[in-house]
Amino acid sequence: PGHGREQPGSTIWPIAVTSQFVPSRKLGGDCFDFFWLDSDRLALYLVDAAGHGLKAALPSLSVLNLLRSQALPGLNYAQPSAVLAALNQTFQMSDRNDKYFTMWYGLYNCRDRQLTYASAGHPPGLLIHPNYQVDRLRTPGLPIGMFAEADYADATCDVVSGSVLYVFSDGIYEIDQPDGTIWGLEALVNLLVDCEAHDCEAAATVVDRVRQHHHLSLIHI
Repeated sequence: PGHGREQPGSTIWPIAVTSQFVPSRKLGGDCFDFFWLDSDRLALYLVDAAGHGLKAALPSLSVLNLLRSQALPGLNYAQPSAVLAALNQTFQMSDRNDKYFTMWYGLYNCRDRQLTYASAGHPPGLLIHPNYQVDRLRTPGLPIGMFAEADYADATCDVVSGSVLYVFSDGIYEIDQPDGTIWGLEALVNLLVDCEAHDCEAAATVVDRVRQHHHLSLIHI
């Protein structure tokens, strides 16, 4: 389902958020969420903890609870790099059973149509414009938990009306091929552009297209 944001005067901002999560056979550490900081600014993120099992799931649940409740004191949740840095200090591997996680965090300002984002070792967000140009949205940054002194940086881009942003974990494209290669990110980009060209950008439809392409019965995004 899509989610619109109602504004005073019954104005609905043209934003829809859809997601699809297909779990692996083992408990994993992927987590996706979004929340409004105020009437103009939407925060969204995806976390992918290393490994499987409860040790991978617990850090993701902790991040979700911290961000949803905005419980980290003094943190500017509108600055993605600051959010990643704060989480990196909170979730050091030495204190969390040697688990680290990658993350993509973005802040979209509806009023000026700008997206500010930062990433920590995560696959890029893919912003597909109405003319099917693809921007790969990623900044330098190590996975969270590896090194306390890691640095994170922000980047900003304009979002043209009608654009679509895809944020995902690497499970959607790291798929073994019969010849021993990996399907890969570029193949996923091509598939997403084709989906946009044929008006089938819904997350569930994208997952179905990947499955059909590879005749797979189970992947996760």
